[in-house]
Amino acid sequence: MDELIVDGANGVGGEKLEVVKKTLSSLVIQVRNSGKEGEGVLNHGVGADFVQKEKIVPAGFGQIDVGKRCVSLDGDADRFVYFQVLPGSSNKIELVDGDKILSLFALFIKQQLTILDKEDGHQVHLGIVQTAYANGASTDYLKKLGLEVALTPTGVKYLHEKAHEYDVRIYFEANGHGTILFSASFLSCLETRNKELVSAPEGLEQQLSVKRLLAVSELINQAVGDALSGVLLVEVILRHMGW
Repeated sequence: MDELIVDGANGVGGEKLEVVKKTLSSLVIQVRNSGKEGEGVLNHGVGADFVQKEKIVPAGFGQIDVGKRCVSLDGDADRFVYFQVLPGSSNKIELVDGDKILSLFALFIKQQLTILDKEDGHQVHLGIVQTAYANGASTDYLKKLGLEVALTPTGVKYLHEKAHEYDVRIYFEANGHGTILFSASFLSCLETRNKELVSAPEGLEQQLSVKRLLAVSELINQAVGDALSGVLLVEVILRHMGW
């Protein structure tokens, strides 16, 4: 069974994940640095900000975790970054930051929209919003996918405001703070399309894409960056891709 090792940053996220993981049937979540009973200091040597900036393992992680999929939340669980512990080193990691998480989300959403565009004959406006400090390689990759990328000043308020210009919009900062937004009109179109496809043969790819997009809109927290829903979406997409 798949396993995810979570650094809770001694904050609220680890405690809530202990509840969430009981509802999951095909993913084992091991929480470390949960902050239970006052153990550990909030964000001290742990958490998404520490891991993203220092690029080393948080407290409680080491060579026993080589080859495992790990993720760090921040103290108030609105940011997250993934990482893998590198072999032969006491504390070095390979970081999967917000730019890479955004790229994963964008690739999946684009695949689903491409299926709908091909069948319906109309194009949904998918926009990507990054800050000017985003990794240039991620921006180039997104543009090679044929996506429109807008750059804003640093700060979620700028990203969120710009993101409202698209039918579907994904924004992230490198520190792992971000989300996916769906316009009300696009969600209404998806709901209508879903009802129209009820009588379609089971397994029709277009019907599956509609259901996947609706499921993403219900899973992701569209109001604010939310590490718990973000982590669950990463895990769903990895499972879907077979990665």
